[in-house]
Amino acid sequence: MNTWRKSSRSGAGASNCVEVAHDRGSALFRDSKAPESGRLTFTTDEFQRFRTAAALGRFDR
Repeated sequence: MNTWRKSSRSGAGASNCVEVAHDRGSALFRDSKAPESGRLTFTTDEFQRFRTAAALGRFDR
């Protein structure tokens, strides 16, 4: 069973949160308000590339 974690930046009443879990080389994401509605799965490498791009501001508007 996966251990799902919510961002430490999410407050107790936050309504727009995602949760993340790690499983055998994959990063899993789901909506914290509707966890039964499905999840996104990325390889660890894909997720690391996303984190790097976000840190570099590539998704900033």
